Amino acid sequence: MKVFRVTGEISKPNLATTFAKELLAEKSEHAIEKVYTELGSRHRVKRFHIKIESAIEVPADEIEDVILKKYVLGE
Repeated sequence: MKVFRVTGEISKPNLATTFAKELLAEKSEHAIEKVYTELGSRHRVKRFHIKIESAIEVPADEIEDVILKKYVLGE
């Protein structure tokens, strides 16, 4: 499993905000799909309101999420 950082923007009529989310996935397409499902379920955002800017693989030493970093590095 690889760690991906997905960044993008949520554009709703009353809300416009950016996001960056780190998660485990096999491919960048899988990471993007997870972001769509998580944002949709937690924030009630439709897929057409979410605009993905990038999905890049993050090296283990550059992971910002503390829990994910401990999981990957095995500390």
